[in-house]
Amino acid sequence: MAGSTVRVRVPATSANLGPAFDCAGIALTLHDVVGFAVADSGLTVEVSGVGAGELPTDGSHLVVRAFRAACDVLGWSPPGLRVVAENGIPQGRGMGSSAAAVVAGVVGAFELCPDVDVRDDGAVLRLATELEGHPDNVAPCLLGGATLSWMTGGAARAARLAVLPGLRPVVLVPEATLSTHLARGLLPDAVPHTDAATTAGRAALLVHALTREPGLLLEATEDRLHQRQRAAAMPGSLDLLDRLRAAGHPAVVSGAGPSLLVLAGGDEDAVSGVSSLTPEGWCLYPLEVDPDGACVLPAAPGVSSR
Repeated sequence: MAGSTVRVRVPATSANLGPAFDCAGIALTLHDVVGFAVADSGLTVEVSGVGAGELPTDGSHLVVRAFRAACDVLGWSPPGLRVVAENGIPQGRGMGSSAAAVVAGVVGAFELCPDVDVRDDGAVLRLATELEGHPDNVAPCLLGGATLSWMTGGAARAARLAVLPGLRPVVLVPEATLSTHLARGLLPDAVPHTDAATTAGRAALLVHALTREPGLLLEATEDRLHQRQRAAAMPGSLDLLDRLRAAGHPAVVSGAGPSLLVLAGGDEDAVSGVSSLTPEGWCLYPLEVDPDGACVLPAAPGVSSR
């Protein structure tokens, strides 16, 4: 097996999409590409792009931890490993960077393991969710498109939605970062019944709007469960969210924030309208829905065991 290589491309994701808290997500055309090579011995980790010089380059790197966890499940232990990560997904900004790392590591192990003939995405989803803690980012990262995800009997499951062509996600990324742990800590233990009922109705409407009637996305993305409750940790994001929605743009907090996601229409006027409201210091990413999710790319000359 020494010298065997694989390159895995994984997309950024945005979870929640407003009211569908912890159960919906969408894959975006912004990627990390991670190469894996079985070596004779040892571990080498190289990181370029986002996080270079900041992320660990040893066994504590999240990709490596996920790869080794998958190897344990598969009953396989490569003699050595080289990992080359080319990162394009912003870190700590609600764009699924940790889910992408976990999915890349698990998929890499499944693809390289000599005992695996065909990758089982159901098994990958379950293991990646165990490592990540929840499936809302893992599912779209693995499967692509928009997904609904849930837990049954302690195991993750997911369904893919057929999003209408022409939907153009625009992500607004501030300079500040926010840890998911901190953001979740701001959520109350209980919510009023009326807020829960309203949000459930909006989540159901969201599925219809994404797949049948995008003109309803502004109403479908209304949330009462988690966005406003996190305002103290990202006041600038919530202020921009309010201004975007007041202007008619279906904007939501991306994951735990502080980035925002706008589910814009396919015309340039929609993107220009979002851009005109974007403050200085924020980065604007006009993207597409990634239809592929985690996929294997042709091997590159730089990803070898030596």
